Amino acid sequence: MELQHWFSLFLEQIKETDFLTWISVVLAVAEVLLAWRNNVLLYPAGIISTVIYIYIMAHAQLYAEAGLNIYYLVMSMYGWLHWLRRRNEPPLPITLTSRKEWGITAGIVLISWLGFYLVLKYFTNSNVPIWDGWVSATAGAGMWLLARRKLENWLLLNVSNLFAIPLLLYKKLPLPACLTLFLFIVAIFGYLEWRKLYRTQEIK
Repeated sequence: MELQHWFSLFLEQIKETDFLTWISVVLAVAEVLLAWRNNVLLYPAGIISTVIYIYIMAHAQLYAEAGLNIYYLVMSMYGWLHWLRRRNEPPLPITLTSRKEWGITAGIVLISWLGFYLVLKYFTNSNVPIWDGWVSATAGAGMWLLARRKLENWLLLNVSNLFAIPLLLYKKLPLPACLTLFLFIVAIFGYLEWRKLYRTQEIK
């Protein structure tokens, strides 16, 4: 009975989802699929989706998520230019995170989580400062590992995704929650694929 109640609530929220959110989610899915195909069009799709997503998150009072997406926007623009310059060059090798890098990663998570919490608690009307800050802090750390081509970036990103899904549902954002679930699944396959590539590198 409880499951049926939650399913009915979810369907009701889907029906109430505005057109702008649908556009953002569709473009975000397109970005992931284009990235899978190594197609440069992933960047414009991602940029448009992120701009819309910033507005949606700010409107839902998820300010840390909105701020994190500003960072994604900047990185997408940088990535687009970087891809155009280096698309014919081999990618950086995939490596494991060292003990020192794990220390830096932990520092990024703790400091940014505290920073997000304090800003959200005392300078915004957020009612989920701890939760919102945690999701953004772990995602930010995962992005740092991703930029350095570390295998474990997928693990940090999925920690963020795991907490983001119920947060988005709590904020009555079912489509972004479904998108995050999709990204969670993609990240699992991403980790497995990168681990296979890493082992192949080690054999060579």
